[in-house]
Formats: sequence, C-alpha cells, structure tokens
Amino acid sequence: MKIQMMTQTALAATLICILSPFTIMLPISPVPVSLTIFAIFIAVYAVGLKWGMAATALYILIGLAGIPVFSGFSGGVGKLMGPTGGYIVGYLFVALLTGIFTQKWENRAMHVLGMLSGTLICYLIGTIWLAKTAGMGFSAALYAGVIPFIPADVIKIGAAALIGPRLRGALQRIRRETA
Repeated sequence: MKIQMMTQTALAATLICILSPFTIMLPISPVPVSLTIFAIFIAVYAVGLKWGMAATALYILIGLAGIPVFSGFSGGVGKLMGPTGGYIVGYLFVALLTGIFTQKWENRAMHVLGMLSGTLICYLIGTIWLAKTAGMGFSAALYAGVIPFIPADVIKIGAAALIGPRLRGALQRIRRETA
C-alpha cells in the first residue's frame, strides 16, 4: 500500500508540475493567473493530507532545483526570492488546510471552507512577500497580488469541490480493489 501511495503522490506532484507553468499575465500585476492552486486542491483530494503535502513539497523542490515548473515555465531559487515567492511558500498552507478539512469532514461546504482558508493564508503570505520584494505598501500589494485573482480562485475552489470528491471516491475504490 505504501508503494501505491508513493506512486500516486508522485503522480499528484506531476499533475501540479504540469498545470502550474501555464499562466496568464495581467497587465496590473507581477503575479500571474495560474492553475497551481487548483492542481494542489485536486492532488490533496486524490492522495489525502499527508501525501498531498508531500506532493506539494515535491513540486516546490523540483522548481527550486531549476526545473521550469513554476509560473511561466520558470524555476530556480531566484523565483522563490522574487515577488511571487510568498505565494509558492503559501502553497504548503493550501495543501495543509485543504487536507485537514477534506480528511476530517465529508461535508462539501467544509471542504470549500478548507480550500478558502488555505487560499487566504497563501494570499496573506504572498502579499507580505510581494510588498517586501517589490517595495510597495501592503495595500498596493493586495491590489496587485490578490484582488484581481479572487474571481478565478473562487471558480477553482468550486470546480475542485465538484471534481475532488468524485476523484477521491474513484481512487479509494481502486485502492480497495487492488489491496
């Protein structure tokens, strides 16, 4: 079972690595719109809290090693030190809170609350980091790095809340049948 979960975790990290580089740059922000948070939500639904955290950490480590898996097909430590580095660090909290809420409760509303909580912490860390690295005030960083992204992130949370439980159920059935 552990080898199966390790394999599924590697696949979850691969999903994050594949979806994350595709971005849309906004003219008002140094922060791009990406599918990273959505991919993390799905990864956590697929493999759970512990392995979802591992998949997210693996994605970050792969990017830090220089493989171009971060937004805009970038990678390396310099990306972490740049204006979007705080959001990358925040992804760990997205995985953590999504995992806690989806593991503890079957209620979809609680899943949404977990994804929303993780996203808000990611926003907070990212905004503070953006303000510091870009030399702007917190309010300006909030308007550049959060406000324009709220509608897209609400859609990502909604889509993950619809897709995630079905994916989790299908994978759990497969795990039972192969155990």
